[in-house]
Amino acid sequence: MKRLLLPITLALAFAGSAAAAPITYTIDPNHTDVIASWNHLGFSNPIAHFGDVEGAITHDADNVGQSSVEVTIPLSGLESHVEAFNEHLRSGDFFDAEKYPEITFKSTRIEAAGDDKLRVWGELTIRDTTREVLLDTTINQIGEHPMAKRRAAGFDAVTTIKRSDFGVDMYAPNVSDEVTIRITTEAVVAEAEDAG
Repeated sequence: MKRLLLPITLALAFAGSAAAAPITYTIDPNHTDVIASWNHLGFSNPIAHFGDVEGAITHDADNVGQSSVEVTIPLSGLESHVEAFNEHLRSGDFFDAEKYPEITFKSTRIEAAGDDKLRVWGELTIRDTTREVLLDTTINQIGEHPMAKRRAAGFDAVTTIKRSDFGVDMYAPNVSDEVTIRITTEAVVAEAEDAG
């Protein structure tokens, strides 16, 4: 009997630890976009893209609360498709990119919110101001990436912030204070981690 119990106990312990292991994915900047949109004087709803995003997403399917997100958005990747506007957005009137070259987000709490849905709270830092924001997040897919041949995860998220909360309030309220942020991202595990 003892001979049978030992391998069963070891097998169960291994299975339990394997199931609980969180997986860390590195954000793929080629398939990640952060899009900000706002209202301009009631006439239009322009957008600006923020690319070259870096960071990591740790997802624990068995214990979502142990998941985490950490992202850096360099303002060098800002693109409105109007060069003069790009320069104005990076100037001291708005982001002051020379002094504050990056926007950062670091999660503080994550919880499940239904099938393939998450609520991600975190600290968003723009310029020298940090505020808590909530990202309503959808898990698009988790599985082997057919091109990378590695485990991958894809997410979409949305939030609305007040730019005045971050000291970026020029022309408000005529140009809307509220800015909607939409995020889409793919992330893959590191090769060495995946091979293990």
